[in-house]
Amino acid sequence: MQRQSTRLRELLRAGPTLFVPGCFNAMSARVLENAGFPAIYMSGYGTSLSLTGLPDAGLVTMSEVITNARYIAQAVKLPVIADADNGYGNALNVIRTVREFIGAGLAGIHLEDQVSPKRCGHVAGRLVVPLEEAVGKMRAADDTRRELDPDFVLIARTDARGASGGTLEEAIRRANALLEAGADLAFVEGPASVEEVKRVCAEVKGPVFYNMTGVSPRFSLQEMKALRIAITISAGALLRVSLAAMHDLAVKLRDEGPMAEARFIAEFSKHPLGDLHTFAGFDRLRALEQEYLGEEAMQKYADSIGHMPVRR
Repeated sequence: MQRQSTRLRELLRAGPTLFVPGCFNAMSARVLENAGFPAIYMSGYGTSLSLTGLPDAGLVTMSEVITNARYIAQAVKLPVIADADNGYGNALNVIRTVREFIGAGLAGIHLEDQVSPKRCGHVAGRLVVPLEEAVGKMRAADDTRRELDPDFVLIARTDARGASGGTLEEAIRRANALLEAGADLAFVEGPASVEEVKRVCAEVKGPVFYNMTGVSPRFSLQEMKALRIAITISAGALLRVSLAAMHDLAVKLRDEGPMAEARFIAEFSKHPLGDLHTFAGFDRLRALEQEYLGEEAMQKYADSIGHMPVRR
């Protein structure tokens, strides 16, 4: 069976630009898979907010992030790239971090050069570690993946552009040093203009990973192809849509009572994913019951009330 890391490398070779939207849990990952994307990205911000209700400020642990990544990777048949923050410590911690993400079935991760505790790349107040430390962590990550899964994709993220006292020149210098240390792609977080993005694409000596949210410019897919960006992510789109939709329905429930839900369900039933129970997998569950539990177990459906899974 082909590893998802190998599949991700095939997609990168096919190029020129792989557009990867962001999910925040297994359900949102399945929605992206259903929509037809070839790969997906696990948002660090989305993981923190959906699991704990807290901002992306280094408040979630490696174990929590790995658990979410494992659920996502098991829920879809697509390569998943995950936000691995700053590796949750020094180079020795990074060794375990890479082992855990590979074991969870991920296709790749990005590691950043922020100090601990880190924070979202689009908020102020970030600091970066010395370049020597960042290079050591990337070398440790590269050695670990070569041992366990040579196709596992390592993306070096530098926050030096938007960090306190940072410059684009320093960010590009770091990106190239991290590529030399073993990274497959370079991720300069937070270029603030089209000209800065063009400089990144011209001066970084390897494939570029681009985050098209927050403070950075937005491009069409054709423009990204012209810039020869290897991967671009839209990390927070599903998270923002989910927040807006949930809040709007919550306000209606507060103001109108339970009939607001009934009206919503009636409208939702017209949506391509409107059959919630079928999307969740109850038809597949019934097929598995029939395959492994036998006909006697299927009798429970004969006189039961509720959603009736299709018998295959």
